[in-house]
Amino acid sequence: MRSFKDSDGDGIGDLKGATSKLDYINDGNPKSTHSLGARCIWLMPVDESPSYHGYDVSDYYRVARVLGTNDDFKMFAAEAHKRGIKVLVDLVLNHSSSEHPHFLEALRDTASPYRTWYRWSATDPGRGPWGSDIWHKSPVRNEYYYGIFSSHMPDLNYETTAVLDEAKRVAKFWIDSMHVDGFRLDAVSYLVEDGMHLAHTAGTHRVLREWQAYVRGIKPDVFTVGEVTYPNDTVLTYYPDQLTSYFAFEVADSIISAVRRGSATGMLAPVVQLQRTVPDGRWSPFVRNHDQVRTRTELGGDIAKAKIAATILLTMPGMPFVYYGEEIGMIGAKPDERLRTPMQWSTAHGDGFTTGTPWEQLQSDSLTTTVAGEERDAGSMLALHRRLIHLRDRCAALRSGLIIQMTASNDAVLAYLRENDAAMVLVIANLSDKALTGVRVGYGEPLLSSESAPAQHSRIVPSNELGHVTIHSGRWKASDLLARESPASMVVTADGRIRDYIPFARLEPKRAYVVELSRDTAMSCR
Repeated sequence: MRSFKDSDGDGIGDLKGATSKLDYINDGNPKSTHSLGARCIWLMPVDESPSYHGYDVSDYYRVARVLGTNDDFKMFAAEAHKRGIKVLVDLVLNHSSSEHPHFLEALRDTASPYRTWYRWSATDPGRGPWGSDIWHKSPVRNEYYYGIFSSHMPDLNYETTAVLDEAKRVAKFWIDSMHVDGFRLDAVSYLVEDGMHLAHTAGTHRVLREWQAYVRGIKPDVFTVGEVTYPNDTVLTYYPDQLTSYFAFEVADSIISAVRRGSATGMLAPVVQLQRTVPDGRWSPFVRNHDQVRTRTELGGDIAKAKIAATILLTMPGMPFVYYGEEIGMIGAKPDERLRTPMQWSTAHGDGFTTGTPWEQLQSDSLTTTVAGEERDAGSMLALHRRLIHLRDRCAALRSGLIIQMTASNDAVLAYLRENDAAMVLVIANLSDKALTGVRVGYGEPLLSSESAPAQHSRIVPSNELGHVTIHSGRWKASDLLARESPASMVVTADGRIRDYIPFARLEPKRAYVVELSRDTAMSCR
């Protein structure tokens, strides 16, 4: 929030500034393609906090003063809703700030009712399993308190019933009084510890299950998305009855790795695993977030590779999230402040972010990578994001279709179909830095169902175990959705095979293609 748009010249982004830029995100006009077209915004912490990042909350019921007032937030939410944008806020339940009144009282008074809201030890139990200090010396007496992330972030103790009750009250306040549509929950893996087992404990699952049931009782359509920074096998233990969704960290790493290496081998495995196990609206792919090196920097500054990563993300199943600035290709590497630099709106003073001095120094590309500059360039990263998001919105196969992995004659080529009720979109990407000619793609061994279906309606079980998928045999007309090239028609044989399909005679280096396939002349995605 402090990096998106400043309204008052103090160099810190705020709610009024963000409200003024809502049309950039979605202008509310379904016929317009000038905005990004996003239907939801996740705001990083907006609660009162002593830190710049806000992940140590000192007052869960008040908007941080540097961002504005509670009334400013209500106005932001109302204006977002007018444009069809849902609003999620970051909710930090694992820990509070060391400046939270409850912790300060517990620190001073061992008889305080808030004493059991935190964890204490008369001796230092030693370092945690990561080799870091997780027990911190009290400034008041000879004892230690537990804080897995920092001495400024003492962990809350969910073995105390009152702590979970308070987490419920906080959620109710933000839903009922501030009119949010849901929450992103920070560091949910660590809510309840069990000895030296800090993550994924039975207690953590119990707390999430009870908390989610409570908020759904207040708002049946509430959307919650959790941060579980682990591979899919671990994330899947948080389904089916805990939060709505979880970020797909393994998918993010897979996208970055494939594009960086120039090899499609194994890239879709985590995607297929999630799709096979979790409903489409209940997992959230992304490429990079506020804790990670930005995509373009991760890919050596190569904007072409960053465009491929964006294309893969926005043609994936699930509910994709895009970190601000990624849509224009901003750069950024650690430390964390440099991953969260001000949005680069224009080449005006302060990058159009502020009329004052930005809270954090601008990036070195701040005069060359801007929204204003990219709006004039039909081939820009911003233009690509706008096209893909709007394309996803109007194209059922991209919005909710199954992903079907295809084989390719070159391992530098990623190819997959998105299929929905016999409508199909082919995504094909040349991940290498060389042009490739005559690349063939195909679809694996079919297994006819027991149904005596006509050949033109053969049902097959794909090799990636997605279950029964109908692919109609015959000739499929192809239309390039991102460019004006003319891909060849695709033939599906009577037994459901796609053999040696060459959609383009030449695949340009570091380029992704999105192709609609239709069995008649009508193209629904255009």
